[in-house]
Amino acid sequence: QVQLVESGGGLMQAGGSLRLSCATSGITFSRYVMTWYRQAPGKQRELVASRTSAGITNYADSVKGRFAISRDNAKNTVYLQMNSLKPEDTAVYYCNAHSVVASIPGDYWGQGTQVTVSS
Repeated sequence: QVQLVESGGGLMQAGGSLRLSCATSGITFSRYVMTWYRQAPGKQRELVASRTSAGITNYADSVKGRFAISRDNAKNTVYLQMNSLKPEDTAVYYCNAHSVVASIPGDYWGQGTQVTVSS
């Protein structure tokens, strides 16, 4: 059974930092691109950051220079370090695992963790 469990969300003042974690189980972690998405109230879900097992990263323009995605392949966990938080970062943050192996399709989501940034 595949599980993605996010943690680390909470309430933070603007300018502060949070680190989100997404612990996975039931997948061969190295075969998956790990991505953080977020969805604010009334808005569509958007990509925040992604990282392949080879270390290739991609960031939304709105978070470049403030957020950093990392992964620990030994712990099957992906992290999102969020610095210089802004009120517009308020959203539910979701972890996604997407297989890069055509013969092993898979696209999995966590339950989400709320991040609220106060001004």
